[in-house]
Formats: sequence, C-alpha cells, structure tokens
Amino acid sequence: MQFVVVIYSLYLAISVMLTIWVGRTLHKNGRIFLVEAFGGDENLADSVNHLLVVGFYLVNIGCVALAIKLGIGGHSIAGVFEAVSIKVGGVSLLLGAMHFANLYIFARIRQRARLAYEPPPVQPRAQMDWPVPPPAQPQV
Repeated sequence: MQFVVVIYSLYLAISVMLTIWVGRTLHKNGRIFLVEAFGGDENLADSVNHLLVVGFYLVNIGCVALAIKLGIGGHSIAGVFEAVSIKVGGVSLLLGAMHFANLYIFARIRQRARLAYEPPPVQPRAQMDWPVPPPAQPQV
C-alpha cells in the first residue's frame, strides 16, 4: 500500500470539504451584513457576496493544491495520520485567517454605511444663546 497516495487522498478530501463548508457559511451569513452595508440594495449585496465567495474558494483551493507536496513523511499508518493532521491543520489556519479577514472587511463596510445614515452626534441648535457682536465699522 502506498502511504503517500493515502495521505494525498485524505488531505484533499478533508481540505476541500472544509473549504466548501466555510465558504457556504460565509456566503449565507455574510449576506446580512452586506445588505445593510449597501443600504438595503439586495442585488448589489448578493453580487458582492458571490464575488467574495468565489475569491475565497480560489485562494483557498489554490493554497491547498500548492501545499499538497509539502511535508510528506508517512512511512507507516501513524505517519499517515501525522502528515494528514499537519496538512489539514495548515488549511484550517488558512481558512481561519481568511474568515477573520472577511469579517474585518464586512465590519469596515458596515461601519462606513452606518456612519453615512446616522444623525450627527450633536443636535444642531435652532438659535444661538449668545449675542452676536455688530460688524466692525471701517476707520476713517
């Protein structure tokens, strides 16, 4: 039995399933933030959400594919588990970093949108409380 083939198969299966699960979760729950951030424009929010998820998949699947050859050392059953756990752990860290990056982007977009629609922090006064001095007279 070739342990390298088992490592590759397990690593790819787990990594791709984990990436798809996180991507679907981000797509489903990120929509709410984007709809609010874009002032209720659901079409724009859905388009941006879809583009973010496509980019997420491209980056993560690309990193999974690039890391397939790194650190293979499985010459026994225990080695297979160690190699797969190291690789899946790396993918999990990457997914976590991408998740927090998406959350940061959503929070920034939402914060800007809320500032645009909020009233000023101090209510404007209808009249001034102090007397206005008369304009200065030109000196002759």
